Amino acid sequence: MARSQWGSRLGFILAAAGSAIGLGAIWKFPYVAATNGGGAFLFIYLGICLTLGLVLMLAEMALGRATSAGAVGAFRKLAGGFWPLIGYMGVLVCFLILSFYSVVGGWTIAYIVKSLQGGIMTSDPKALGAIFGGFISDPVQPLLYHGGFALLTLAVVVGGVQKGIEALSKFLMPALFALMLVLIARGLTLPGALEGVSYFVAPDFSKVSASMLVDALGLAFFSLSLGLGIMITYGSYVGRESKLLGSALWVILLTVATCFLAGLMVLPAVFAFGFDPSAGPGLTFITMPAVFAHLPLGQLFAVMFFCLLLLAALTSSVSLLEVVTSFAIDELRLSRRTAAILMAAGTFLLGIPASLSLGVWGDYQLFGMNFFDLLDFVTSKLLMPAGELLLALFVGWKAWPVVRAELSSGRSPRAMQCMRGFCMALAPLLIGCIMVASFR
Repeated sequence: MARSQWGSRLGFILAAAGSAIGLGAIWKFPYVAATNGGGAFLFIYLGICLTLGLVLMLAEMALGRATSAGAVGAFRKLAGGFWPLIGYMGVLVCFLILSFYSVVGGWTIAYIVKSLQGGIMTSDPKALGAIFGGFISDPVQPLLYHGGFALLTLAVVVGGVQKGIEALSKFLMPALFALMLVLIARGLTLPGALEGVSYFVAPDFSKVSASMLVDALGLAFFSLSLGLGIMITYGSYVGRESKLLGSALWVILLTVATCFLAGLMVLPAVFAFGFDPSAGPGLTFITMPAVFAHLPLGQLFAVMFFCLLLLAALTSSVSLLEVVTSFAIDELRLSRRTAAILMAAGTFLLGIPASLSLGVWGDYQLFGMNFFDLLDFVTSKLLMPAGELLLALFVGWKAWPVVRAELSSGRSPRAMQCMRGFCMALAPLLIGCIMVASFR
């Protein structure tokens, strides 16, 4: 069976950028950047993305295109032995992440409904916290929205590479940027908004430290969808005529731009009304609704904001499901429709205990964590960085001739040697530092 291909280079770039632009770009990046030196952090983050991030992204794309295979097949074709375990690890991580990410995606749908009904239009953060806590601990409602989000993701992936993922990305990515710009324009007109802008972008070099560098490295590696098999899978759909370097650069620049715009969207509005900036679900489901309650036409802006969150969640969830679907197609010889349905059903079922662990099953814990937090910890702190580390070693020590052949056209030998050096030593060392620091 001939492997699917992207219909255009633009479609590939937007789909790859969409995979990287998720909820974390909105509820985590602005706060982490602002509390780690603002402009100084942004400069370091951009530098890491354009060096180590670019090298690892190019390597993954090159592996996919060279082998025309997904996360597992690429390693098997090039090496065999132990190495395909890296691909299996990536598929497992995508499966686990999607199970609880779909739960959170369901929350965004629920809050679109609540915004339309006016049920969250109060300026009292305590009342909003009670609404949010009551919703996520409910044993039924979150599961219904979790199922709805899973069906949306499934519908896109069943549509295939061109008619599903690419078509959706060409619509959703411009829509996401348009919504962000409207919300930014509204936020910047508020009294006191410039204090939030200054908090976000003003460089504070006194905060440059080893801890800050580790945070920047972690955000750079993990915000680019590296080590999951996504860029290998998406790279396997790229035609020989496409230039991987230019495509990877565009993906990184779009991802960084979105993170930056998210900061301009969130922090000025938060500061304008004197709320404390924070990271995580509290920012998006408690603080931001309180902000909108203060605004004229606040209900409209709340609906727009949660639609934006849904778009960001959907572009990421589609890439996660595509990795596990591609695995089932390649390894189990299933049709795309059957593979996507089975994998979506599996992630939905695993998401049920993740959702219930925030409420009626909250007392059942392992290592002091409920099931939702345990899935998050295992994937983000253990499996993702381990996969990235092993991938870098594989490229630098085992698959370098293939990667060089994919990327060396028009490149200087010295540049290629620098890239190999990054993969052989520097990237594994830095990823190892991130893993150690994450347990501090």
